[in-house]
Amino acid sequence: MAFALHHLTAQEQWDWIRRGDVTALELVRHHLERIERLDPALGAFSRVDADAAPAAAARVDDAGQGPAPLAGVPIGEKELVRRAGTVWGASRLFADAVVEESDDVARATDATGAIVLGATTAPEFGLTGFTEPAGRPPARNPWDPATGAGGSSGGAAAAVAAGLVPFAVGSDGGGSIRIPSAWCGVVGLKPSRGRVPAQGGQGGFAGLVTAGPIARTVADAAMLLDALVAPAGRPVPAGYATEPPRVDEAFLGTAVRGEGRFAIGVLDGSVWDDALDVRVDPDNAAAVARAAAALDELGHGLEPVRLPGEDYPDFFRVLWLAGAAPIPARTPAELALLEPYTREIVERGRAMPAERVVSAAVAAAAFERRAIAAFAPFDAVLTPTTALPPRPLGWYTGDGDGATQVFDRQVLAAPFTSFVNVSGLPAISLPVGSSDDGAPAGVQLIGRPGGEAALLALGRQLERRFGWPRRHPPAFW
Repeated sequence: MAFALHHLTAQEQWDWIRRGDVTALELVRHHLERIERLDPALGAFSRVDADAAPAAAARVDDAGQGPAPLAGVPIGEKELVRRAGTVWGASRLFADAVVEESDDVARATDATGAIVLGATTAPEFGLTGFTEPAGRPPARNPWDPATGAGGSSGGAAAAVAAGLVPFAVGSDGGGSIRIPSAWCGVVGLKPSRGRVPAQGGQGGFAGLVTAGPIARTVADAAMLLDALVAPAGRPVPAGYATEPPRVDEAFLGTAVRGEGRFAIGVLDGSVWDDALDVRVDPDNAAAVARAAAALDELGHGLEPVRLPGEDYPDFFRVLWLAGAAPIPARTPAELALLEPYTREIVERGRAMPAERVVSAAVAAAAFERRAIAAFAPFDAVLTPTTALPPRPLGWYTGDGDGATQVFDRQVLAAPFTSFVNVSGLPAISLPVGSSDDGAPAGVQLIGRPGGEAALLALGRQLERRFGWPRRHPPAFW
């Protein structure tokens, strides 16, 4: 395989710019050419900034990289981001509305100095764990385009896996970074609640949603996380709950070198087991077994752990519906513009009594305390990222049985992710694979509050063991 610029990691691209081996404009043009040539078969991008991105890259080349931590490196951002001067593409409800002011995630991305190449495809309002928006191409999995890339950051994960961008900013309200990362064979990190701005979908309701990195390597994910956390000297976006903890060089160095021995729990079962017939596919179970064996050989202590969550299915369904209720479609004409799934959960969410919503929020807070206590003895807890392998396009909605079926199928595909959002904990999906044939299968490591460093260190150790940066979907590489 002949060398090409997209074979470089994000860190290597940054370093090549710094040394003068390549210009930011050359990198941007290379990746834009790949998007133009390959994305029609992939559906990863809903908007391509073919004029704005080269202009921004030229400004970096003229001024030098300066203090911005990612200056000149191409990046994708999820289309749920509201960027001034663009049309917000996440719903037909806003088909002709030009955004007047950038949101917190767009401003945080701009502060990194990375060059946004465009918006990556997402489902309407980011409400589903699959990316098949009505009337638009779905985000396909570059390993098997007959299957979906997952969601709701499906376009972002597909773009990174196919080498259309070295990394991307996604968002995660119930697994939306980790699910597509697992299915597309890349690294996806959901930060702790409050570390980076919230983004898109159901907004900040119940503190479920946060932005985070999708990358091909653990070091690239760490670099993007570090850049998104507002350091001293850069403005703190209004979306931060408090002044965020700074991810400093010592943190990153320790994490990406893969140093340390850790206590690791291995999750037994899921919080959905009493409500649905959750079954882990053999390949996904094999991925966990591979990771556990490797971690044991590396000297980490592993113990089983179970998470008490008998009431979880009931209160999480309420939170999910309540989070859709504020979507700004009020008139019959506006509701008619929504996709059927969105319209149904909006209407059901608005019909729920306030007392039921408040009770669910109280139950979620109690579950958060229980989860943190149950996981407290461990530096990280190991689970499958998803229970099932990538789903065929149309699998979630093919029978037309409404929102309950769609929701239940999402849970059956990925029962191990949403409770992490409720708990506010950090989690990383790592593409360890179920065998050495390159087929994607992800495992999830869940950390303590603010415990991203341990997750990155463990991820780097597993990355060295399994070598996933060398595995790529052949048709798109």
